[in-house]
Amino acid sequence: MTASDSASGALHLSVVVPVKNEAGNIAPLVAEIERACAGLAFEAVYVDDGSTDATPAALEAARDGRPWLRVLRHGASAGQSAAVRSGVLAARGGVVATLDGDGQNDPAFIPALLAALEEGGPAVGLAQGQRRGRKDGRFKMMQSRIANGVRGRILKDSTRDTGCGLKVFRRDVYLRLPYFDALHRFMPALIAREGFGVVHRDVIDRPRLTGASNYGLFDRLWVGLLDLAGVWWLIRRKRATPRVAEIGAPVGEASPVPVTAKDQDVGC
Repeated sequence: MTASDSASGALHLSVVVPVKNEAGNIAPLVAEIERACAGLAFEAVYVDDGSTDATPAALEAARDGRPWLRVLRHGASAGQSAAVRSGVLAARGGVVATLDGDGQNDPAFIPALLAALEEGGPAVGLAQGQRRGRKDGRFKMMQSRIANGVRGRILKDSTRDTGCGLKVFRRDVYLRLPYFDALHRFMPALIAREGFGVVHRDVIDRPRLTGASNYGLFDRLWVGLLDLAGVWWLIRRKRATPRVAEIGAPVGEASPVPVTAKDQDVGC
């Protein structure tokens, strides 16, 4: 992002990266984001989720000469979903890309996901990456297959891999979603609940660059099942969003009440 882009308000894309104790992965991943997003009006928002290693120093060093790189810090670890939400709330772009901070998600796929979102038009709210060639251990992959299989059968979200951190979505659509821990794992179903479409693109998984995982996969099975039950309840309780017009509003004045893509599609 150039200085003129920032000053003119041309910023379009915010790349949000949650990190916790990822000191060794900061510099190489920041460099990859810089290469992948070259030519785009973008910013990167790193959210340090209460790291206790050298992550803060690595982020400070990475900021040198990169005005497009912003850093937020949680005073204490609040979890991956909270870190993503902090980044989205601070984002200046109308479109947000997320990826994990361990290097397993390749930023090179961000432009393709962004193109898929924009090709779908306003009716599409999320472009979801789906990993190929998983590099996790057998136990973690088995957990993932079970979790994705159960979730898919219950929520029918047509998504093979919701755990992939590579996602590109419209910021205003994300902010309509109910917030809870593990929200990022249920985004396809919840965005569809709001009346927006979801598109999918395959991405290549990589081994983490350094270190060990700091965020578990559904962490504990019973927590994942409780989240799943809660999302299922939210979907079941969703009612059509009415299109509202103010009586006596001045001719040509935009309605202050937003309508969803679903409302627009069916002409409610």
